Amino acid sequence: MRHLKRTAKLGRTTAHRNAMLANMVCSLIKHKRITTTLAKAKAVRPVAEKVMTLARKSLAREALIRENLSKEGITDEKIIRKEIGKRGGLHYRRLAVADLHQEDAVTTLFKELAPAQKDRTGGYTRIIHAAVQRRGDASRVAIIEWVDETKPAAAETPAATKDIPAPATVAEVKAEEAKAADKPAEGEAKA
Repeated sequence: MRHLKRTAKLGRTTAHRNAMLANMVCSLIKHKRITTTLAKAKAVRPVAEKVMTLARKSLAREALIRENLSKEGITDEKIIRKEIGKRGGLHYRRLAVADLHQEDAVTTLFKELAPAQKDRTGGYTRIIHAAVQRRGDASRVAIIEWVDETKPAAAETPAATKDIPAPATVAEVKAEEAKAADKPAEGEAKA
């Protein structure tokens, strides 16, 4: 029976796989989008969604504490920060650091990315299948990125992933090169 054996091994030991996925999530946090193989992108998605959920829970907890303290009439920011540290989102931040091992990436996640996703209840990442394959081993390539509701998904697809037909023969390639060489540069006139 293969019960609870769903994890994609990715040809690595457990420690290596966990370190690789943590590094990929940190890269995703820093660069907002990464290009990798489809299998790795599918393995990264649950880890990224988990740490984003931790960041969102932290924001919700801090907002609740601020609201309760304002009802009590406490407006001093120093006291509010102390209470947030005692019973607020610090626990969630520590859980995220334990998963990712990079405090600067966790800070970026909690300060920049989580507030942008505060109204989403899940599905923080998107995987875009690229039309190209990796050169060395012909692996399927995918782009994983954070979902941003301000831009439509079709506009975010990079030009490299669009399916552009390549010339089929050597003669067609030479014809295109000759055509490009015959065109005058902008601003120049033909003699």
